[in-house]
Amino acid sequence: MSNTYFQDPEERLGYSWDWSDWLAGVSDTIESATVTVPEGLTAVEPAVVAGAFVTQRVSGGAADDTYKMVCKVTTTGGLIVKEPIYVTIREK
Repeated sequence: MSNTYFQDPEERLGYSWDWSDWLAGVSDTIESATVTVPEGLTAVEPAVVAGAFVTQRVSGGAADDTYKMVCKVTTTGGLIVKEPIYVTIREK
């Protein structure tokens, strides 16, 4: 899964974590997920779980700053895993 993205400060975009390969390897499914959105970015809505994908929409940010969002997944089998995504804000 790619984990580095670029966004204009005026854009509202969604970023997705694809857990399908990992879930297949552990023979499990997502029970719940949370995404930690750092100060400076705004979570437009709660994270959405759709099968093996978790998507978080964000807006805002300061030009030339990089923000780390972390998705934490809990599986029906009780496993917990976390993965970061980095969003760099750049004027277009």
